[in-house]
Amino acid sequence: MRSLDEPGAGVPQATVTVRAPAGTVVGRRSGRVRRFLGIPFAEAPVGARRFAAPVPRGRFTEPFDASRHGATSQVAPPFETTTIPEPSVPGDDVLNLSVVAPDADDDRAPFPVLVWIHGGGFLAGSPASPWYDGRAFARDGVVCVTVGYRLGVDGFAPLDGVPANLGLRDLLLALDWVRENIAAFGGDPGRVTVAGQSAGGGAVLALLSSPLGSGRFHRAVSLSGGFFEVGEDAARDFVLRLGEELAVPPTRAGFGGLTVERVQQAVSLLRSELGDDPLVLGPVVGDDVLPVPIADGLAVHGHDVPLLLGATGDEFDGGAPGIRNAAARAAGTRVTDTLFRAACPRAAASRRDTTAGTWLYSFEWPSPLLGGASHCVDIPFFFDVLDAPGTAEALGARPPTELARSMHSDLVAFVHGRSPDWEPATGRLGDPAREYGRPGTAPTADTTGVFDPVVPAGSGAALPGAAEEC
Repeated sequence: MRSLDEPGAGVPQATVTVRAPAGTVVGRRSGRVRRFLGIPFAEAPVGARRFAAPVPRGRFTEPFDASRHGATSQVAPPFETTTIPEPSVPGDDVLNLSVVAPDADDDRAPFPVLVWIHGGGFLAGSPASPWYDGRAFARDGVVCVTVGYRLGVDGFAPLDGVPANLGLRDLLLALDWVRENIAAFGGDPGRVTVAGQSAGGGAVLALLSSPLGSGRFHRAVSLSGGFFEVGEDAARDFVLRLGEELAVPPTRAGFGGLTVERVQQAVSLLRSELGDDPLVLGPVVGDDVLPVPIADGLAVHGHDVPLLLGATGDEFDGGAPGIRNAAARAAGTRVTDTLFRAACPRAAASRRDTTAGTWLYSFEWPSPLLGGASHCVDIPFFFDVLDAPGTAEALGARPPTELARSMHSDLVAFVHGRSPDWEPATGRLGDPAREYGRPGTAPTADTTGVFDPVVPAGSGAALPGAAEEC
């Protein structure tokens, strides 16, 4: 496996310089693709800034070396195994982003922009994953930006005297950086699509529902996202237990006296004791970022933002190929339905009166190794990076390249401003949805209604015993 910092074996590398409002940034070019990695968009959240709202990074006084991935918020991964390769990179400057762009002399400029938010249950994940490499987007005339944000206690713990939803505030500031700087990289600040998967997809829906998201992006894509708010009482109970485990008061000062690594390790252990529920910390409702629940916010905000969202057919209900998978699919209250798929018609119903449109998809291709259309396996298809490290272990030796081309081209078209070629959804049973890779069909399949009816409030499920996260 090649280094994450090597975009292509045997491809000559050359330095490339961009002069942006943030300062001079020096990256690398391989072929027709330019990469600028680990650019800080905020001051490092350490010391007095650790549990504070993010502060914009000052202008670089010297050229910034953007040849390597920046530090990651994930220090101590809480999950034993992950489908996606998710490297942890040490360092304090965790609020950074990477830009992968077409060559500067590409006559298609200015390019639309895709801002990608990684998943990981708001506890883990890494923007440095090779599955998020934007080379195929650059090939297709899109600037791809991957963003890091604070996780776990540092990003989402409700602590007295600490602004809520710090992780979402980090993302909002990153979008501000994109608006102010992306033109220097060839991007169009007036055509920004925010996208993410799992917790990242949930963050997209949260930002779309937030009054603070207005004007910061123009299109939205949520892969396997959902309404992932965590009740403040439940989050405070978890933080109280965590403080007891660490022998510190559950306060800013208490947690601030410990390293991020120590806190993340304790979160992992406590989460396991409580039954592996991944949503122990996450966005909370009641501040200026999320004044109302996400579903309610979607009915009010983001009406001018087209939304594409969907889920995989099995998410966490896959397993061994064959009987177990068939039984999971037959279970009407399976986790896939209640936590992931039900969010799709609910979002469409909340946005029924929007002028922009909501389109649904369903990823149905079953990995021969994971026993179903499992959580995360759709990402290499959407990014069209079937040759990336770790894909063979998740997808097998011969994943269908024509499916990747179809899915990626649909996403590229959406980012470029085109409406999907199937009907928008309204949140009613039988809404059309593009099916990708359903067994026995062509790669693009059809657009029959595949989503379940809206699940009543309170019927959502946790993820019992889910060993793999992404």
